[in-house]
Amino acid sequence: MAADQAVLRVPPPLSAKVVGSFAYLTVKDRLPTILTKVIDTLHRNKNKFFEEYGEEGINAEKQAISLLSKLRNELQTDKPLLLITDGLQDTESWNQYMQRQQRLLGDQDTVISWFKSAWLYVECYMYRKIQEALILNPPISNFDVYKEGKTQSFFESQQAVMALCTYLADIHKNMEKLSKNQLFEFFNKLLQVSLWGNKCDLSISAGQENSQKTSPIDSLNSLQPFILVDDSNMVWSTLTSSQRLEVSGKNVVERVDIVLDNAGFELVTDLVLADFLVSSGLARQIHFHGKCFPWFVSDVTASDFQWTSRQMMAANHMWMSKSGVRWQRYLKEGVWCYHDHPFWTQPHEFCDMAADAPDLYATLREADLVLFKGDLNYRKLTGDRDWSHTVDFSTALRGFGPAPLCSLRTLKANVQVGLQPGQGEKLTSQDPNWMTSGKYAVIQFYSPQPE
Repeated sequence: MAADQAVLRVPPPLSAKVVGSFAYLTVKDRLPTILTKVIDTLHRNKNKFFEEYGEEGINAEKQAISLLSKLRNELQTDKPLLLITDGLQDTESWNQYMQRQQRLLGDQDTVISWFKSAWLYVECYMYRKIQEALILNPPISNFDVYKEGKTQSFFESQQAVMALCTYLADIHKNMEKLSKNQLFEFFNKLLQVSLWGNKCDLSISAGQENSQKTSPIDSLNSLQPFILVDDSNMVWSTLTSSQRLEVSGKNVVERVDIVLDNAGFELVTDLVLADFLVSSGLARQIHFHGKCFPWFVSDVTASDFQWTSRQMMAANHMWMSKSGVRWQRYLKEGVWCYHDHPFWTQPHEFCDMAADAPDLYATLREADLVLFKGDLNYRKLTGDRDWSHTVDFSTALRGFGPAPLCSLRTLKANVQVGLQPGQGEKLTSQDPNWMTSGKYAVIQFYSPQPE
């Protein structure tokens, strides 16, 4: 299917449906639910705002809630989308993108509204407007309305985190003795742990509790049949066949970038994978990419990243604490680096990155491998278009390829490419909700041709 034949997905006329432990809601259902939770969170923190800021805090809370209530009403009644007015670094870019959406409609008389615009754009727009409501109301501008849920997700996953850190400690003890095959086996397991960590997504469950209760290692064998595309061998090959050769004769990758998704348990799985990559010598340096401000309920911000590292270090569990201490050292020494960029909290498809965020594209080009975590990143990689399931991943990327890249994603949106002929149809007959249940996953790799 040619790129211009794959149409953008718009909000489908469906009501809420429950699949497994997740509630999958459409724009008409899920987004108002999230807005209602944001409003409730601000209201519940009214006393905190008063204690910190006095009457100014109370007034800011009231004004922010007023803006968000107005936004919810506009969403539910399909009102036109309005320009961003808060004057942040990305305001102009957002408003220019609205003009781009208008051109996509192909009719200047048709107003861009909540139910008549591309689904990806509408979702991103709502989260940006939530941020606007806070920015316009200091002194609560920096309040993270999703922090409570992210914190709860982390603490409710403690048993799984302990098991994972204990497993990592065992690898560290024997690292010098590991054969290449054993190294690959551990890499494969930790890559899959990071993959399935993506099930813990609060934006999909509309903020409902969604944590990891059991040891993630123990469940890997039973989850293996649900990985629809498994390119882990290609990822391993990229890590071990680098053109950079040490004096010792050992191949080594200079840098792996991880474009993060959710805070909480998923972030821990990403940090454990990153720890293994550097401690095993598979990579010299890890660059993490997070969000500039709270986004899609549970996405990682700089504050979440730092908080998680501190919590690990302070944990009353030896291997959690030792992991946290080691991770703080990696950050201090520059072995690990954290970045954010306005592009990650914009609605653009990633094929726009080279033109719209050339500095970020240049940064990713410096990596030997880029891991993209999660559903939203997959939607942006593929443009959130209604592709045929058998279209090549490379085709759906539409020219995006700053470096060899891999998407680690559990399926929670109606977009999936790179399947074998008949695979999608078979899945649909067996499980009509396979694309949105979070039950299935992909490890999908692409490497651009050398220039």
